[in-house]
Amino acid sequence: MREVAGKRQGGGSPCAACKLLRRRCAEDCVFAPYFPADQPHKFASVHKVFGASNVNKLLQELPVHHRSDAVSSLVYEANARVRDPVYGCVGAISSLQQQVDALQTQLAIAQAEMLHIRMSHTAYLARLGLTPAMSGSGGSSSGTSSPKLMEINEKPTYGLEMVVDQSTLDEPLWPC
Repeated sequence: MREVAGKRQGGGSPCAACKLLRRRCAEDCVFAPYFPADQPHKFASVHKVFGASNVNKLLQELPVHHRSDAVSSLVYEANARVRDPVYGCVGAISSLQQQVDALQTQLAIAQAEMLHIRMSHTAYLARLGLTPAMSGSGGSSSGTSSPKLMEINEKPTYGLEMVVDQSTLDEPLWPC
């Protein structure tokens, strides 16, 4: 009689964990649902960093509905530890945080430069005796372009026909 207990899903091979550990894969193998035979690299890195015995204990102590998330975390941390043995995930998180900080700084500088340009443009139009084009919410429907007074809550909107004083655009507002 052939032994079926060591076979996985549809007559497949043992799970990646049992294959790496060179043991028979039991029907109730705790590793089998999370380390399939076609992904041996997942268990290899987890085994290298945490050890098979520790992972086995961890998975057996967890409720079944939390095991998949735990395995995902273990695989991620193990791969990070293989790439960076000292910092692991913390190094990756720190690097991403530095990128976020740098991008937020760039965004703040760009927003400040846009504000400076808008204010310069508004001042330029004021010197010419013009006002920025108003949004269509408070204007007349006749289509005439008579000068309008801005209400307190309205913000000016600029059309594509705006005139920009380009003499101040050559250098950024604040050098980095």
